[in-house]
Amino acid sequence: MKKLGLSLSGFAALSVLLAGLGLGATASRSLDIGALEALSRNAAFDQFVEDLWPEARRKGISPNLYRQAFAGVTPDPRIFARQTSQAEFSTPIWTYIDKRVSADRIARGKSMQETHARALQAVERRYGVDKYIVASIWGMETNFGSFTGKMSVIRSLATMAFSGQRKKYGRKQLLGALDILQSGDISLDQFTGSWAGAMGHTQFIPLTYNAYAVDMTGDGKRDIWNSVPDALGSTANYLKKRGWKNHMPWGWEVRLPRGFNYRMAGKDGTRSVAAWAKLGVQPAGQRRFGVADVRARLLLPVGRHGPAFLVTRNFDAILAYNRSISYALAVAHLGDRLAGKGPFVANWPTDMKLLSRSDNRELQELLSARGFDTGGTSGTIGPRTRSAISSY
Repeated sequence: MKKLGLSLSGFAALSVLLAGLGLGATASRSLDIGALEALSRNAAFDQFVEDLWPEARRKGISPNLYRQAFAGVTPDPRIFARQTSQAEFSTPIWTYIDKRVSADRIARGKSMQETHARALQAVERRYGVDKYIVASIWGMETNFGSFTGKMSVIRSLATMAFSGQRKKYGRKQLLGALDILQSGDISLDQFTGSWAGAMGHTQFIPLTYNAYAVDMTGDGKRDIWNSVPDALGSTANYLKKRGWKNHMPWGWEVRLPRGFNYRMAGKDGTRSVAAWAKLGVQPAGQRRFGVADVRARLLLPVGRHGPAFLVTRNFDAILAYNRSISYALAVAHLGDRLAGKGPFVANWPTDMKLLSRSDNRELQELLSARGFDTGGTSGTIGPRTRSAISSY
């Protein structure tokens, strides 16, 4: 393979340096072991970059752009730390929602809605996606543009692709990131994001950007970093392509009748709102469903002791953005608050004892051993585990 002229480091470079300084093996042995490990890692990283080039070339990446993108790039130790750290206890959903749907965020959101009213209206007209939900995702992802991430997307994704638990993800997204640079939508010096490569006002990852980002301003660039209309339009386009249906609510908080059969919760229990109403399920507070034929399923985020919700396919579109129930419910609720609706009616069971990740893993293993499908034993409770618990 033709070399790209990338600067390689490692033990070979170290030997040359020591020889140039007139130092021998004794001096070499006195070097800090951490420095030696770093040099070795950098040498392996440089080889990784060389080995990635043929695949990038087949995707149409130019040699000059590839060379510029990786010039001086080394593995980022912060990424290694982020990949290996995993909290034993997850944040309770009520804490998560209270923190992200705070009074300050609601106030800032309403102010930003006024500032960008024309852009939000244009996005809603073009894509048929509720402007309050689009604004809510903007607020959830970056607090309406307050923190979009300052880490190099190339360095972050290259580090992930090179080593760690998400190498396949990192490699695919890294190649997608090179596609973005090749398109000219953003310059290398502005190509920044989160530690996992999420970018811009609404935190698209590269492959999502390549598939769904749009140019709302007509300047020929899909600039989700600096153009609020482009970022909001891209988010609306994503939601539409993931199943959002115009003029359909995401769902409702509901009251369940006494003696309700909780096994009806989950995706297998989808039925029309009219059918739910016949079973005694009613909107919480003074709200009305306002529709009858829309299909919805019952969501019980913390089981029978907390708030209950009927959610539609539009809730699933939000879930496609982030597969966390806490995230999707926070987006839905913030959207409602930005639209002028009130807080949840039912109280969360804040005194409930939460299971640790290892407790969840043990629970999944026990259920799996009894033939229930939990979707794996990662320690994260998802829809399949909830369904297995309900069926037990």
